[in-house]
Amino acid sequence: MNITRHINDIYRHQSRKVHATLIRLLGDFDLAEEALQEAFTAALRQWPEQGIPDNPAAWLIKTGHRRGIDHIRRRQTASHKLVHLADEESPVSEEYTDTIDDDLLRLIFTCCHPGLATEAQLALTLREICGLTTEQVASALLQKPATTAQRIVRAKRKIREAGIPYEVPEQRELPERLQSVLKVVYLIFNEGYSATDGNAVVNVSLANEAIRLARLLAELLPEGEVFGLLALMLLHDSRRNARQDANGELITLEDQNRDLWDRNQIRSGLTWLSYALPLTPTGPYTLQASIAAAHAEAATPEDTDWSRIARLYETLYQQLPSPVIALNRAVAVAMRDTPEEGLKLLDQLAGQKAIQNYYLFHAARADLYRRSGDMSSARTAYQRALSLTQQGPEQRFLNRRLMQLDSGH
Repeated sequence: MNITRHINDIYRHQSRKVHATLIRLLGDFDLAEEALQEAFTAALRQWPEQGIPDNPAAWLIKTGHRRGIDHIRRRQTASHKLVHLADEESPVSEEYTDTIDDDLLRLIFTCCHPGLATEAQLALTLREICGLTTEQVASALLQKPATTAQRIVRAKRKIREAGIPYEVPEQRELPERLQSVLKVVYLIFNEGYSATDGNAVVNVSLANEAIRLARLLAELLPEGEVFGLLALMLLHDSRRNARQDANGELITLEDQNRDLWDRNQIRSGLTWLSYALPLTPTGPYTLQASIAAAHAEAATPEDTDWSRIARLYETLYQQLPSPVIALNRAVAVAMRDTPEEGLKLLDQLAGQKAIQNYYLFHAARADLYRRSGDMSSARTAYQRALSLTQQGPEQRFLNRRLMQLDSGH
């Protein structure tokens, strides 16, 4: 294999782990990033002549660590660190990589510390763990690069000044802290799976990064809800190629060509779900993955087991009584029973302020009115949904529905 290509592969697969260890050794996010880049620059210069080391990650960490120490010395602003770091300059190899996975797990929990705002957690996770540039993070989160850069800088400052520990929480703290991590990973996936703005339904790179993070968590922290979240994302993402047509137009689940669903990904998702289900108690991500599995296992829309899905949503709502889950439960009941039954449940939500500005609530009402034959109410609800969405494909889809109503279809 071409050595440069091999180094690029190592960068793709190992750089964030090396980075995490350098953060632990150097105690500084930005210095660790600078040391990482210098280590790979040195590899590009030396490895073609000297050959690739037996343990590339250890070589990169050792080189980056030394470069980081050099930077500290040149700055002459951290003399108290010099003693600590100089003691670690002895020849090293395996001891650097013995804890490399632990270091990445530490970094995940640090970036998702509950002391940081959710927006900061998202930005810092994408920047430090996924390795996206500040511009890429800003694009993914629909922010201005300057705003994103400020959030990342403030988050790093708070970690430093508040003494947020660079560690995996103790067992007694893990349930609460893990939920924060899983929430951030799922928010990243949701923005990738269904972008809130722009002309594309899917941000493929962002969805892939979330799945990669969940795979990493499943490997490093085998918990039922970690498995459930990974299963959920794989099952949703398996429909990626069927969710838009060749012109980029949105296709609903009911109308998707199921031959385009990624069957290998579905099998993988179902496997992870099988790992999650025996690990009680069954949590929200595992329940949502079970719902996604019911859709994935249906060969046609008519084969969908809506009774099972409605029961699962009822159980999920008991755990997380949110308006969005209530909305999805109402749709499942409508599909199991009648549109009118679903509309009764949606009417119970209409008084909640949080749901009034959620375009999918009005889109769901419009669809159920359409199915029940109340075209006037459907038109009003579609117009309300259209006024609330900023995503191009969704706007065009809702306009097509309105045109179909006007033409009598």
